[in-house]
Amino acid sequence: MDYNREHSPLLVKSQAFASRIVNMVDYLSSNRNVMFKSIYDQVLRSGTSIMANVRESQFAQSKADFISKLQIALKEASETQGWLILLTEKKCITEREGASMKEDCNELIAMLTASVNTSKKNQQIIIK
Repeated sequence: MDYNREHSPLLVKSQAFASRIVNMVDYLSSNRNVMFKSIYDQVLRSGTSIMANVRESQFAQSKADFISKLQIALKEASETQGWLILLTEKKCITEREGASMKEDCNELIAMLTASVNTSKKNQQIIIK
């Protein structure tokens, strides 16, 4: 195991967020309105996909592949943010819970955006 890879702030944050998403969906699925089950499934998929794509990026085949994986993670984070807003609006989760989850998601979006921008900038330097 490569210590630096396993302890990168982006990986740690995305792993913790995925865990929170799983816990939230588990709770909602067992204790809330089943009418929203498809939304719970969607937020589970997008929220855990962030971590999966961050992990995949660590073993990318090229710089372009690395950037692509992080951009996919960024799209998944944006989708997750939308589902969290909807879950809050529909009172599936409280305002406080929604704000906390959205804050974590926003931090991931900021980290992913910075990583993508830095990687693109570094890629341009290599090409020149």
